[in-house]
Amino acid sequence: MAANHPPRNEHTGPCAVEEDAVTAGTTTGTSRADQSAVRHPVYNDRKLHLGTFSSNLSGGCAISTIDGTLEATWDQTQALATMGDQMDFEALVPVGRWRGFGGETNFNGAGFECFTWAAGMGSATEKAGLFVTSHVPTIHPVLAAKQAATIDHISAGRLALNIVTGWHAPEIEMFGVKQLPHDERYDVAQEWVDIIRQLWTSEEPISVDGKYFTVTDASIAPKPVQTPHPVLMNAGGSGAGRHFGARNCDVVFVSSDLAQQSPEAMRAKVDDFKRLAREEYGREIKVWTNAYVVQEDTEAEAAQFLDYYVNQRGDWEAVENLVTSMGMNSQSFAPETMQAMKYHFIAGWAGYPVVGTKEQVADTLIALGAEGGLDGVLLSWPRYIQDMKRFQEETYPLLVQAGVR
Repeated sequence: MAANHPPRNEHTGPCAVEEDAVTAGTTTGTSRADQSAVRHPVYNDRKLHLGTFSSNLSGGCAISTIDGTLEATWDQTQALATMGDQMDFEALVPVGRWRGFGGETNFNGAGFECFTWAAGMGSATEKAGLFVTSHVPTIHPVLAAKQAATIDHISAGRLALNIVTGWHAPEIEMFGVKQLPHDERYDVAQEWVDIIRQLWTSEEPISVDGKYFTVTDASIAPKPVQTPHPVLMNAGGSGAGRHFGARNCDVVFVSSDLAQQSPEAMRAKVDDFKRLAREEYGREIKVWTNAYVVQEDTEAEAAQFLDYYVNQRGDWEAVENLVTSMGMNSQSFAPETMQAMKYHFIAGWAGYPVVGTKEQVADTLIALGAEGGLDGVLLSWPRYIQDMKRFQEETYPLLVQAGVR
């Protein structure tokens, strides 16, 4: 099977820098040579890394009509970034979205473009890792490389590039490009990221006459702060997506299994992905997932609120549009499986459920790291600001006390 894939990528990513490297964000105003030891926050030595997910879009991750879901205002998205920064979150990950999903909420229909969002957050934060989610078909690699390098300087080495091939056909077609067959999108992404890496690392101008991109005598300066280049991320779950992530990326994502949501089931997925990267491409990767947090004073109250904002106040029309765009339908899945998928998308973008008291929330997150083998978890909350603030005040201290933060 390995013979059918491109040659092994020998680059080992930012994790190859010295162990005593300083943490990103602690040095500013110096040259790239002076900052050669800067590491992105995802490479710190905490046992469990944390981040936020989709804090740049209306609704955040909850497809619900309840009061308190995230609004697409700069004050609200910055408030979430500030809380993440105060908790030393390693990743603030925006979602690239160009149009919403209709329904009563038009879920994710309003929001901030990821490159400019990350540039703004680079000035508004000091420690948190800043991710840029970029759809390959929407931006030329020369521009993406230059913009990402700029943000890496703004943030003193805290930039990470999340590479997305694009699955929501209506928004890709907004750019006047045709949605390509699934696996071919990763062929395009490979050429795209190869060009970006060359621009980030080559001291000489590059020219590329590829199948999908043409680049003539191109270079960028200054280079990114991080060496050899900024962190790369991908969340592809298909065969092509997994190989792309294992070959190219420093951070990859796995989704939870609706049929078996447990740390043990997650461990199997994590180990399998890391084995693929190690055996096929000679690389070590970090594996994350996303989770939604529903925290109340009692377990019963948490379950009751989850039922309320999903079953009673969920935007079922919007989630139907979402899963249809993803290609999920009753011909491919049993009715009960489809219903379960829609439920978890409404609850928090189909993430791992973290539901209960502050102690139960902390215990679940600790187990996902210790027993599930995950390097990190991206979090979201239904009432994003209100609930994240409660997490910061009540739950995060328990994680610190447990020694995982």
